[in-house]
Amino acid sequence: MQEPIVEVRDLNVSVRGTQILRGVNLTLHAGKTLGVVGESGCGKTMTGLTLMGMLPAGASIDGGSLRIGANDVTRFSESQWRGLRGATVSMIMQDPFTSLNPMMRVGDQIAEVMRLHRGLGKASAWSEAVEWLRKVGVPSPEKSARKFPHQMSGGQRQRVVIAAAFATQPQVIVADEPTTALDVTLQAQTLRLLRELQAEHGTAVMLITHDIGVVAAVADEVAVFYAGQVIENGTPSAVLHHPQHPYTQALLAAVPQPDLTRLITIPGSPPFFGQLPAGCSFAPRCPHAFEACHQEPPMVETPGGQRVTCWKAAKPVTPSV
Repeated sequence: MQEPIVEVRDLNVSVRGTQILRGVNLTLHAGKTLGVVGESGCGKTMTGLTLMGMLPAGASIDGGSLRIGANDVTRFSESQWRGLRGATVSMIMQDPFTSLNPMMRVGDQIAEVMRLHRGLGKASAWSEAVEWLRKVGVPSPEKSARKFPHQMSGGQRQRVVIAAAFATQPQVIVADEPTTALDVTLQAQTLRLLRELQAEHGTAVMLITHDIGVVAAVADEVAVFYAGQVIENGTPSAVLHHPQHPYTQALLAAVPQPDLTRLITIPGSPPFFGQLPAGCSFAPRCPHAFEACHQEPPMVETPGGQRVTCWKAAKPVTPSV
């Protein structure tokens, strides 16, 4: 199998002494999409920011390793990250309006990243910026390149952000909820555009989302997060159709369906990171919890190929509490 472009091994990230990511293991391969799903606050975006070297103030990697390409970036300084960020790994933020500089024309913003990370001259960068706008489907690209962000629709702004991310020719793109601010039609168009550009350039994509449907449509692998851990990962077919972790099962059951007469919810609330329960973090909410769940669960590989962190998966017989 081809060597992964990104390899995350037993990664721990803390914010002012409170552990946020715990033992995260992930890989990204060229031309493939890893879908990262879970409830709000589960660590999805923190994982993406770690891959970008953009941890917030007070946050740090305090265990495990992170490799991007040939670089072990676990202990990279900010100056080292500046050489990697944009050129090797780029990010598509959730809100395209706040991602763009309101005081710069969009063509200048795309041209600037190419001048900075690819060393293009001013004229060639501008010409290529216009071409990128054409490639991502922005109408009248020569005219649109001279517009400011507020003069464009939300869908057009998202296409500008996607163009800027791909224009630096990165190996990896972290897409953090790239369709959340768009309507259903624009969501489908944006996802199709991402897939087309990814196939053309062989880019590895980490797609962070809360939308199970998006993952089912575009992901090659799925990682389900809960309380800062990957609790299940595998192919979309395995994870979404044959989930093994009780949280994954509950998450999928909570997806609204047209034929359901009532909304299914997950009892309780996710734990606070500073007050995690002993053992499995999902145990207080889990209908299958038993005595062993108060100890740290093992990671097991199922016959279907999923990797699951769960005592129930390790012990098929589940005694009552």
